[in-house]
Amino acid sequence: MGGGSSKPTEPSNLNEILRRAMPVQQVVRVVEQERKPKILDKPWRDVMWDGSARTKILKFLKEYKPPVDSVPRARILLIGLVGAGKSSFFNSINSIFRGNITSQAEAGDMGTSLTLKYRTYKVKASRGGPPLAFLLCDTMGLEAAADGGVKTEDIVSILKGYVPDRYQFNPVQEMVTDDCQTCSEMPLQDRIHCVVYVIDATKLAIMPQGMKNKVDEIRKKTKYHEVPLMVLLTKVDKACPLVEKDLKNVYRSCYIKELIDKVHQSLGIPVLNVLPVKNYSHELDLNDTCDILLLTAMQKMLNFADNCFDNWEEDTD
Repeated sequence: MGGGSSKPTEPSNLNEILRRAMPVQQVVRVVEQERKPKILDKPWRDVMWDGSARTKILKFLKEYKPPVDSVPRARILLIGLVGAGKSSFFNSINSIFRGNITSQAEAGDMGTSLTLKYRTYKVKASRGGPPLAFLLCDTMGLEAAADGGVKTEDIVSILKGYVPDRYQFNPVQEMVTDDCQTCSEMPLQDRIHCVVYVIDATKLAIMPQGMKNKVDEIRKKTKYHEVPLMVLLTKVDKACPLVEKDLKNVYRSCYIKELIDKVHQSLGIPVLNVLPVKNYSHELDLNDTCDILLLTAMQKMLNFADNCFDNWEEDTD
C-alpha cells in the first residue's frame, strides 16, 4: 500500500518517448523537422509564371463579353467572413488594370464589416479606359451570429437581382422586397452569374460551425438558382512560410493543398472550384507572380459565369 515502489508510467506521446530516448538537442531537431512545412517535388496544378502568361490572361479579360446579347456585364458576387479579403480582391484586380496599387473599396481587418452597403464595382481596362464586361459585387461580411453580418435572405435577394447598388444592409432584418418584385423575375442582366466565397486561409481551421451552416445554406440556394459557386482562398502567403518566401510555391505547398482539400470536404465545394490567391495589402508596386494568381482566379470566375449563361439559355429554349 504505502511502502510499495511506484510502477513507471507508460509514455503518453511521441515527444515523451523521444525525451526519454535521446538528448534534448536531438529531440528539438526531430520536433522541428516534424513541424517543417513540406513541399512537393512537382506542383499539383500547372501554372505558367512568365510575363507572357500574365499578358495572355489580361488580353482574355479585356476582350471578354458575356455570350448572351442582353447582358452587358457578368456579375460576380463576393461573399465571406469579415476581413476575409472581398474588398481587397476588387482593389487588387483594379490595381492590375490601372497599372498601380489602388484602394477604391474600403478594406481592412476590423472585427465588424467595413462594407455596410451593397456595391457593384466596375473595373476599367486601364487608367481612364473603358469599363470591362464584368462587375465585382461586394457585400457586408458574413458572421456566425444570427444577428450579425449580411443575412442569407439578403444574399438570395442579390442573386435574384432585387438589390440595387449602394443598398444599406440591416444585419437585424433582411431586405423587404415589394409585392411587384417578389412576383416578377428580374432580367438576366440584373441577376448574379457567379458567387465567390472568400476564405482567409489563416482562419479556415477555426471556422465556427454556425458559419459552416450558413455557407451550406448559401450553397444550396446558389444550386437551386443555378448560379455557380467557387472559393477564393486568400492570404495563402500568411498561411504557409514556403509560400510567403516564394509565391510560386503555392501549388507545391502540402499545407495549402491540405487547406484546399479541407474546403472541399467541409463545405462540399469541388477542388476544381477552389483558387488560392494573395491580395495586395501593404505593397507599393505590382508583382507578376501575384498578378497571375489574381488574374487566373478572375478568369475562372468568368468561365463559371458562362456556365450560368449556358444554363439560362437552355432553360429558355
